[in-house]
Amino acid sequence: MIPIKSANEIQRMRAACAAAADVLHGVAALAVPGCTTQELNDAAGELIVRYRGKSPFLGYKGYPGNICVSVNEEVVHGIPGKRRVQYGDIVSLDVGIILDGYVGDNATTVAVGVVQPRTQELLRVTEKALSAGIAKARAGNRVGEISFAVQSVVEAHGFSVVREFVGHGVGRKMHEDPQIPNFGRASDGPKLKPGMTLAIEPMVNAGTFEVEILSDGWTVVTADGAPSAHFEHTVLVTDGEPEILTWPKKKP
Repeated sequence: MIPIKSANEIQRMRAACAAAADVLHGVAALAVPGCTTQELNDAAGELIVRYRGKSPFLGYKGYPGNICVSVNEEVVHGIPGKRRVQYGDIVSLDVGIILDGYVGDNATTVAVGVVQPRTQELLRVTEKALSAGIAKARAGNRVGEISFAVQSVVEAHGFSVVREFVGHGVGRKMHEDPQIPNFGRASDGPKLKPGMTLAIEPMVNAGTFEVEILSDGWTVVTADGAPSAHFEHTVLVTDGEPEILTWPKKKP
């Protein structure tokens, strides 16, 4: 059963998602050469507290971080720690917040300094694929239309879509129905209705789509060691154009 949000719930989602976007923006600015992934995690925790919110990740099935910080070949769920970010790295930041009982969820991958041209292309294409998927989050469309749009953009540029991890509904819980794969047929999946809130999140690899999980039980890496990018927005299905709830607000 896919939750349909009431007008009041949508307003709460807007607030939570705006906060999540602000936290992500703040942490992304701190991803510079020499910082540790733990420092990024701590900064996120401080920003979340300023909103009087909570991290939906911390303690989730035992996860130890406020956010997920994944570097280079790490796809998602990287555990913050002592690793220092280097010039030329890419850093994926997955940030969420629980505010007034609702979850905002978003992610971005940032280039630290100048990265290899193909890696820069990976980031550009993954963000482009996210935009293509969001454009299909319209009432009457099927979930598969989001999936197909994402996959089409990614594979047209010679990259690959991760199969084992997918997007999802989001609201009172971090993971709600429906699951939103980043691959598949346009005719697959349930029909979208106004009031659904979806976390659309392409995870795209420069090499093979195959991944492995490290011995920490969390960190997902590419099987061939190639870099990976991750972008995510929480989106509201409306009667018209989809509304990106985690679109960052312009700073004064």
